Amino acid sequence: MSPTELEALYDAHADAVHAFVLNLSRDESDAADALQEVFHEIARRPAMLNDVRDPRGFLLRLAHNRAIDAMRRRDARSRAHEALAAESVELFAATPDPDEAAWRREIAAALGELPPDQRAVVHLKLWEGLTFDKIAEVLAIPPNTAASRYRYGLDKMRERLRPLFEERQ
Repeated sequence: MSPTELEALYDAHADAVHAFVLNLSRDESDAADALQEVFHEIARRPAMLNDVRDPRGFLLRLAHNRAIDAMRRRDARSRAHEALAAESVELFAATPDPDEAAWRREIAAALGELPPDQRAVVHLKLWEGLTFDKIAEVLAIPPNTAASRYRYGLDKMRERLRPLFEERQ
C-alpha cells in the first residue's frame, strides 16, 4: 500500500473509527491510541486489506479489538469504566439553540449510561448506519445478539429521555 493509498484510507475512515472508539471507551486518549494503533498496523502490514470487501467495517473491528484490549488491561476496569461512562462526550455539532444543546447533552449522557456492549451497537447502528449483520461482523457477535443489544439500549435510552421528550412537546 502506497503512502497515498494509506492517506486516502485514513481520510475516508479515521473520523468514524475515532468516534466509535471514543463512544465505546469514553476516553479521548484511548480513542486516539486505538486509532493510531489501527493505522500503524495497516501501514506495517498492508496485506491485511487484500481480501477485505468493506474497509470501514474491517477498521471498526480492529479498533473495537484495540479498545477492548485497552479496557481489559486496566486494573480497576469496572470502576474506571463506570466513572468514565458517566462523563459526557461531545457527539454532536455545536448549536446556538440552548434547548437543542441541552437535548443533545442529555442524549449523549443517556448513551453514556448504557453498558459498553449496548453502547457500541447503538453507536454503530445510529451513527454509522450499519446493519445488524455488519455490526455482528465488526463486534464478532451473532446478529441476533447485536439486534437484542440495540433493542435493550434503545429501550433504556427511551426510558431515560421520555420525560425530557414529553417536556419538549
